Amino acid sequence: MQGGNLIRGKLIDDESRCVHWHSPLDVIALRFRCCDRYYACYSCHSESETHAVEKYSIRSSSAANVPLIICGVCKFQMTFQQYQGLQCPSCSAKFNPGCKLHYHLYFET
Repeated sequence: MQGGNLIRGKLIDDESRCVHWHSPLDVIALRFRCCDRYYACYSCHSESETHAVEKYSIRSSSAANVPLIICGVCKFQMTFQQYQGLQCPSCSAKFNPGCKLHYHLYFET
């Protein structure tokens, strides 16, 4: 576990890149509802936990103000809406736009 002990998974650096996803833009971790932990990716969660994944609903008003994503660069925790800007609102680190192809693994849409 790295990232100020917030980010879990098979990390290869202190900016949340893991053995599964490690491009220069792969600098986020996602919060899983089932365990309330940030993991670098779905595979890191699956390889580390024994429970089934529970997803946050990104359309739910109750999740609107819950930090669901953490920037691996500065460790700023953000809502899904903030994350959709594809860069950290705190340090301006750019995020991988291809991650939107995997929303279904992390969130109920």
